[in-house]
Amino acid sequence: MRLTTKGRFAVTAMLDLALRQGNGPVTLAGIADRQRISLSYLEQLFGKLRRRQLVESVRGPGGGYCLAKPPQDISVAEIIQAVDEPIDATQCGGKENCLEEHRCMTHDLWASLNVTIFEYLASVSLGQLVESQRAKEHACDVAVLQDKRVTGNKPTAGASV
Repeated sequence: MRLTTKGRFAVTAMLDLALRQGNGPVTLAGIADRQRISLSYLEQLFGKLRRRQLVESVRGPGGGYCLAKPPQDISVAEIIQAVDEPIDATQCGGKENCLEEHRCMTHDLWASLNVTIFEYLASVSLGQLVESQRAKEHACDVAVLQDKRVTGNKPTAGASV
């Protein structure tokens, strides 16, 4: 199974949006800058996300995008499906014509993998990704604040031990 940049970028952009939405609408230009994703590509993705009612657009000065529902109610699978990303490890796209118009011997294996991958992605919410990202950011902030450098036998001025 190969997840293309379309699915990856959609999830990344939605996570960026979810992390910042408490401050009002988030601009696509801001997401594009922070995540190094083409603005025109984001516009295409967000058009699809809006049609699937995962995001809402706010027009005018101070406009941008907001999540259409709470992040814990949006699964990663929904985001990927919204941008028309197939979750399919079969070579035949599920048509069972993998081997000269017949089903290949390993078709059931790949079809089962599809189900497992989809179930996993459906079990992970955008809210969980937000919590995980905030925990990582908090851990980095704490590490910066706890400077434990020591010179010789004495702590560095201002360092906590």
